[in-house]
Amino acid sequence: MRLPQLTAAQAPLTESIDAVDEHGQTRRIHIPAERDLTVYVDKRELVTLMTLGAHPEWLTLGYLLNQRLVASVDEIESVTVDWDVNAVSVKTREGIDRIEERTARRVVTTGCGQGSVFGGLMDDLDRVELPSGVLRQSQLYAIVDAIRLKESTYKSAGSVHACALFRGTELALFVEDVGRHNAVDTIAGWMALQTDAPRDHGDMLDKVFYTTGRLTSEMVIKSAQMGVAAVVSRSGITQMGLQVARRVGLCAVGRATNKHFLCYANPQRLLWDAVPPPAPERR
Repeated sequence: MRLPQLTAAQAPLTESIDAVDEHGQTRRIHIPAERDLTVYVDKRELVTLMTLGAHPEWLTLGYLLNQRLVASVDEIESVTVDWDVNAVSVKTREGIDRIEERTARRVVTTGCGQGSVFGGLMDDLDRVELPSGVLRQSQLYAIVDAIRLKESTYKSAGSVHACALFRGTELALFVEDVGRHNAVDTIAGWMALQTDAPRDHGDMLDKVFYTTGRLTSEMVIKSAQMGVAAVVSRSGITQMGLQVARRVGLCAVGRATNKHFLCYANPQRLLWDAVPPPAPERR
């Protein structure tokens, strides 16, 4: 694999401001940063992303991969982020075939801040092959607990979404951003740069994706494109997200808090190896 050259641009994730509380007292608090990042591909302006800016290089790579504008990071020579001008320059090795045609049609999604994708959301879905295996109930509980204990920008400043990638019960990467679509793109970019072979977890799913946001069609499609067969959300699922999950065979779990959850799609991928809390009495 030929990996692209990446900068390591960093920007503050929060800003200190004065706010007045319910008692009329001035308090010093932190709020999340939000900045625009314009993506240029081979000197052609492509899109402007509103982002926290935690990992802009991974975000850019993941965006290009999830938009299916590139098939692999091998196609990219370099990604250069410059926060002085709020821009990222992507240089490909051989250009992107038919880029004008492929980026002509946009679909506005339900992503925070109105995300958008190029082309049809359902393109090439039938070609997706997800790994086999099961998501253990005990593994699911461990993932939810790991997120609960994780120190985060959300705990200190609020107003952000979080996404995480787990291998078994091990947290591989945790990303926060102002929009959940940016967070999942960042994880996709990081995954594409990994050269180590996935670890063997027997009959467990190797990778599980977690998000604090709802499971929309965009989130489910991106997860499937990343080769993730199980997605866990603190929120719920949309009708189109459910249709996509059923179509590709992805295990979609939502309303996951403490030891409670709802499996919306493909419950055959769940292995019930933990004692759930007592079911409430129905009247």
